Amino acid sequence: MPLTVLVRAVAFPNPKALFSASRDATVRFWKLTSSPPPTYDYTIPSHGSAFINALAYYPPTPEFPDGLVFSGGQDTIIEAKQPGKVVSDNADAMLLGHAHTICALDVCPEGGWVVSGSWDSTARLWRIGKWECDVVFEDHQGSVWAVLAYDKDTIITGCADNIIRIFNASGALLRSIKDSRDVVRALCKLPPSHPTGAHFASASNDGIIRLFTIQGQLVSELHGHESFIYSLAVLPSGELVSSGEDRTVRVWNGTQCVQTITHPAISVWSVAVCQNNGDIVTGASDRVARVFTRSPERQATPEVIQQFETSVRESAIPEQQVGKINKEKLPGPEFLRQKSGTKDGQVQMIREADGSVTAHTWAAASREWVAVGTVVDSAASSGRKTEYLGQDYDYVFDVDVEDGKPPLKLPYNLSQNPYEAATKFIQDNELPISYLDQVAQFIVQNTQGATLGQSSQGAAAAPTGSDPWGTDKRYRPGDASAAESAPIPESRPKVLPQTSYLSIKTANLKLIARKLQELNGQFVSSESKDVSLSPSEIETVVSLCSDLEASGALKDSPSVKTGLVLLFKIATTWPAANRLPGLDLLRLFAAATPLVATADYNGQDLISGIQASGVFDPPVNVNNAMLSIRMLANLFETPAGRELAVDRFDQVLAAVKTCLVNSGSSPNRNLTIAVATLYINLAVYSTSEGRSSTLESGKRGLALVEELMGLLMKEKDSEAVYRTLVALGTLVKELDSEVKAAAVEVYDARSALRKISGSGLGKEPRIKGIIAEIEDCLPA
Repeated sequence: MPLTVLVRAVAFPNPKALFSASRDATVRFWKLTSSPPPTYDYTIPSHGSAFINALAYYPPTPEFPDGLVFSGGQDTIIEAKQPGKVVSDNADAMLLGHAHTICALDVCPEGGWVVSGSWDSTARLWRIGKWECDVVFEDHQGSVWAVLAYDKDTIITGCADNIIRIFNASGALLRSIKDSRDVVRALCKLPPSHPTGAHFASASNDGIIRLFTIQGQLVSELHGHESFIYSLAVLPSGELVSSGEDRTVRVWNGTQCVQTITHPAISVWSVAVCQNNGDIVTGASDRVARVFTRSPERQATPEVIQQFETSVRESAIPEQQVGKINKEKLPGPEFLRQKSGTKDGQVQMIREADGSVTAHTWAAASREWVAVGTVVDSAASSGRKTEYLGQDYDYVFDVDVEDGKPPLKLPYNLSQNPYEAATKFIQDNELPISYLDQVAQFIVQNTQGATLGQSSQGAAAAPTGSDPWGTDKRYRPGDASAAESAPIPESRPKVLPQTSYLSIKTANLKLIARKLQELNGQFVSSESKDVSLSPSEIETVVSLCSDLEASGALKDSPSVKTGLVLLFKIATTWPAANRLPGLDLLRLFAAATPLVATADYNGQDLISGIQASGVFDPPVNVNNAMLSIRMLANLFETPAGRELAVDRFDQVLAAVKTCLVNSGSSPNRNLTIAVATLYINLAVYSTSEGRSSTLESGKRGLALVEELMGLLMKEKDSEAVYRTLVALGTLVKELDSEVKAAAVEVYDARSALRKISGSGLGKEPRIKGIIAEIEDCLPA
């Protein structure tokens, strides 16, 4: 089953259907079309706008007789969709709430919910049919890489902080398990009959599978994998299945590895089991999903099996992966005929007659040695290597994080997984995890076209195609477009003062339009004529979405004015849970046309009307509030928008303060980033075109400093803190001595900056740098 890019997640609900998700942003539904031999054909029910990392299948219900496929990834949205639908069909639900990449999903049919894990350091529980976040599982100090719906009352999470946590379904933390020595990447429930008596298994970046009781007792450790373990599943027989970075899938009976399946790939990202027949499906970095069976009647044709075995046998294994080898002491091919292995998966190196070294693993089931590749001196052994810290690499890139300081070194071999190399680079240099995808994509871009065994002379040349990072192979994290469209350059000599307005315009317009049509259809079906739009009105809004997607801007016209009034109706009169598409489109249109700021909305201006709708009042719908504040920030893209925002300056600040207070002690990351972006734009205005009136700019400056200092004292998110510092620094650098003095004497800015410097955030070069700039601006 070839795919276009690596297969990141798989699900296998029944013998005739399986699902795969890929970093090509698709979910594919594979149907068994004939057997024997088995052949599959696929449709694409979902095509997103970013990497899809996680899949889960919810079994059939009366409302969804074909079940539901849940998928999530880089765009922070969880989509629920019936598998028989196609890309153009509306999703059955879109779950919004995570603030960063979604990396784990699991379902609990008995409890009627799905649970998710994310890079935003939270797991969330969502009730089927309610389609809103019901519980947030907090207390994590890193990305939540794994989630397990253990039973209808219990959720288990695995985290990048090396801790396994057990929660009840109401969100209360029951216990923490700290026996893992590394990042926890996978979790799996074990059957009651498991011979060890353990209740669940975990897998870590240290290559060890650990078995625990639900009370948190470590029962056993399974050793065999040689690198990260990414996925776990259980066979109907009770055997455990694992997959990982060492190219293998392993089957464990009790504590013994009884089968090892080597793949012709760098990583086996995911494994899933069909509980009906015990077959397994794997997703790997070589763009292929594969189904394996123990049943002879379901095996592939001899030609397909031979092709797989040949591709494994011809794989190139870098010497770094197996360690230094003394060829003279290795046995010859006769060893394979004369000696048996001692355990499944045992690796034996053989010196061939031509002097090459081949690797073989012992297959206990068939009692034979299986060739799994040829060991090469390096990933690109026929070309020139670059030495770094005593090791040879195909590439050693320069990474500029902070100007005025030497670039950081990013070593990489073609045999490595780009994400593994990027993760190690980030950890070694104490950089924010938000750079992970950017660094990994930089590696991919600058090594494209290079394969194992090629000359690495290309390491010093530009890769095939355009090089978005520059031909000098220097990667600057701040230059890449981030999910939040963070446009503040991080690698310029001086950041302050900020002189340009920022906007947050990242969006999938087709997805938003489909969701709007879907919700309106529900209102029409329920005969809610007071809120629903007519077919012609919906067509007007959808047409504007198409125009904006095509040109990036909207021309002044009667249809635009009509569309804006319709969106205002959606954003202010629809039930709060359904206002998201309307607010999202108003947010985008605010940056695309000045008409948003000048239109009449039932006798109100935009800001007054949105505030009067109660969007900032308790109980706050965080996503609605966040999009409303993004809209206020985007108003600064047009002169008319700036005029409206500044004219309503006191009203805007009061609304934002109310929103933050009513959002609780831990506001959503996206909300605080939106607030900080709005404050930047107000600071830029106050120090540029708003300086025509010194008195007014000074008053605005003092009011903004008060709000910014309050945000800094509570905020812990790196991006929100950085943007808040940019706004504060712009004000104290550009405005008069009264503002500078207030920052120091009234709000004790120096202590606040020292507190940030002493925290983990202070280790980030960009935050360290901007704090130094601000301190230089403050009076002694």
